[in-house]
Amino acid sequence: MTANHSTAAGATLQDLPKSWHFTESLPPDSVFPTPADSHKTPRDQILPRQVRHALFTWVRPERQKDPELLAVSPAALRDIGIKAGEDKTDDFRQFVAGNKLYGWDEEKLEGGYPWAQCYGGFQFGQWAGQLGDGRAISLFESRNPDTGKKYELQLKGAGLTPYSRFADGKAVLRSSIREFVVSEALNALRIPSTRALSLTLLPHSKVLRESIEPGAVVLRFAESWLRLGNFDILRARGDRDLIRKLATYTAEHVFGGWENLPARLEDPERPQQSPVPGRRVPEKELQGPAETAENRFARLYREIARRNAKTVAAWQAYGFMNGVLNTDNTSVYGLSIDFGPFAFMDNFDPSYTPNHDDYTLRYSYRNQPTIIWWNLVRFGEALGELMGAAGLADDATFISEGVKEDQQEEVISRAEKLIMQTGDEFKEVFLGEYKRLMTLRLGLRELKPTDFNELFSPALDTLEALELDFNHFFRRLSNVKLAEVSSPEGRREKAAVFFHAEGPPGTVGEDEARDRVAKWLEKWHARVVEDWKDGERVSEERDQERIEAMKRVNPNFVPRSWVLDEVIRRVEKEGERDVLNRIMHMALNPFEDEWHGKIFDGVVYKGDAEEEQRWVGEVPRPGRLMQCSCSS
Repeated sequence: MTANHSTAAGATLQDLPKSWHFTESLPPDSVFPTPADSHKTPRDQILPRQVRHALFTWVRPERQKDPELLAVSPAALRDIGIKAGEDKTDDFRQFVAGNKLYGWDEEKLEGGYPWAQCYGGFQFGQWAGQLGDGRAISLFESRNPDTGKKYELQLKGAGLTPYSRFADGKAVLRSSIREFVVSEALNALRIPSTRALSLTLLPHSKVLRESIEPGAVVLRFAESWLRLGNFDILRARGDRDLIRKLATYTAEHVFGGWENLPARLEDPERPQQSPVPGRRVPEKELQGPAETAENRFARLYREIARRNAKTVAAWQAYGFMNGVLNTDNTSVYGLSIDFGPFAFMDNFDPSYTPNHDDYTLRYSYRNQPTIIWWNLVRFGEALGELMGAAGLADDATFISEGVKEDQQEEVISRAEKLIMQTGDEFKEVFLGEYKRLMTLRLGLRELKPTDFNELFSPALDTLEALELDFNHFFRRLSNVKLAEVSSPEGRREKAAVFFHAEGPPGTVGEDEARDRVAKWLEKWHARVVEDWKDGERVSEERDQERIEAMKRVNPNFVPRSWVLDEVIRRVEKEGERDVLNRIMHMALNPFEDEWHGKIFDGVVYKGDAEEEQRWVGEVPRPGRLMQCSCSS
């Protein structure tokens, strides 16, 4: 079912294009075989249970009394394709709280209907069984008529679903503020992420976590909410048919067709050349013997691995950590997803994890690339039969009966080789993207093979040894003029700009710290001159061009944990509201030197200059490397 109405300047909620391809393409929970069956069921009777042979359950959001719309992201409003000013209407307030459904005819009991996904997951390395959307309910899919981008809109904190397990289906204001801000901040940093349109307080909802907290709802959206855990649960249950259907849906609807997947690699039985794909080819062009050719399911696996490699590379380059990288929190689309105990790095510490329940540091900064690959191996195991079958994947006997006993060894061997081969590709894509981003962050236009070992690694070693702030280092480096560090004396003097207000850590003397930073600055100066020089030197004009380029990739503001804690306190305890708009404005425009008094979209922004400088300035010592729990 699709509703196609729009205007060039954005659409009203009523006219926004809507579709329900996910629920039209995949099997529903048999307890509610139609939306009408779910709708006629009293809402308080839709309770947690095991759901089998299905990928979703039709379920509507719980009705909320007197919802208070706290904040809206103007960037999200624009990207979805909703017209400016629509967020000021009561229809919008009721919609983002879950009280108003679009596409569903209450009288005829027909139309598009909300749903919650079924998935499982490995949590902290252990199989956790059925998980699913325990408090998230998807409303519909929409396509921005101007950009062509498709999104699925979803409410988080919308009430119990069959996947809520022992929880209450609610979300607390604290975690909702964090997700609302970080979703938009990551997108503004050009890091793939789910998004957040609005934040709504539920004044009559009290939620028990570590204490009694106010409830909230976030309307969030993404190109796809599918996770690796959607496949995990099907593999655990041996549901071959649904694995195939979901894989096909993912290729055809999420990625727009099999022809959009990476081109076929060489035969996995033969030595490989560079695993970076070349041109894209449709499935019908695949060549090679049926028993050895890499089939379309293997190429789907590689697409998902490549996307996640690029995203985790961006996390590493920008010092972002998702503290719960379970397979149910790993996106098929390669998005940053499900924000519980996340953080941006303060003092650089590779062992830091923002999750105070992560006693083994499984999800620490250092381990993120390894863990994402671990999750992808589990996903490879779910697709293993389809990948390992090669040219037999579309054989009618294979589809109905699976692998014969005399084929098992060959299919398993091929699947293992394809997973290992994709592992090499994952590593290469990760390193390529990480080096690209670090090259930009350090102000270079071209990467040299020696830069990783001679420039990148020594920078991080220095940051760790001197307990320097990760993001401050890059932003402050952006403002350093080459003339200021062209001499040994200048480099020693400039080194202090990277120190905390209290100076180097007590274990390192100031002279030693200055010498260490100066030594690195000497290498950096030489590389920048080599990279930017026009003739024998870099002119002041060229150096200013380099400074501006660096400031476009090195944010002045990231939503650090201590800032978010302050905002949460001021909103929840002190009743402030506009502070949410101010932090969102900074998050959406992270590369500015300042915000108050500047013109944005033709309007002079009136912020709080003192607050801005405090939030981008020195991190208070108690606020460095904070941790929080998974509860939200």
